Amino acid sequence: MLSILDIIEDTTVDGPGFRTSIYAAGCPNGCPGCHNPESWDINHGHWMTTDEIVQKVLADDFADVTFSGGDPMYQPEGFTKVARAIKEKSDKSIWCYTGYTFERLLRNPRQHQLLQYIDVLVDGRFEKELRDESLCFRGSRNQRLIDVPASLKKGEAVVYKYNPLPVA
Repeated sequence: MLSILDIIEDTTVDGPGFRTSIYAAGCPNGCPGCHNPESWDINHGHWMTTDEIVQKVLADDFADVTFSGGDPMYQPEGFTKVARAIKEKSDKSIWCYTGYTFERLLRNPRQHQLLQYIDVLVDGRFEKELRDESLCFRGSRNQRLIDVPASLKKGEAVVYKYNPLPVA
């Protein structure tokens, strides 16, 4: 069971293209200036089974997936089950937003397990003084877009090169 604030289908703000975004309840970071402070309390969500979440995600053939929140890494076992099922049953990419850094997630076995199924990680706490609205898919300059498969292979963070323009 996962505490979920909401599941939004066909959003375009949490990664490239159309996405189904799953907003987790619960976040220990409490970043000043957070755009979603109601997500901090895990009890503000409603409880859903991993099967319910996976069925909702797979019902949209065209949308990729984003885990956001709150912080999905606050409920890593449940999100690992969801991510594993999505990857086993589809070719959807999965992006994940977290206030933790990639390096810290590597040191936590519970959170590291979820990384195995993530394509792009947006890591780092939101820093109000580093806010930059010109950045794609992140709120402050300290946050990174991490290519997780390449990073796991290399053993260190590899920046994901996002290019919104098609190659000519």
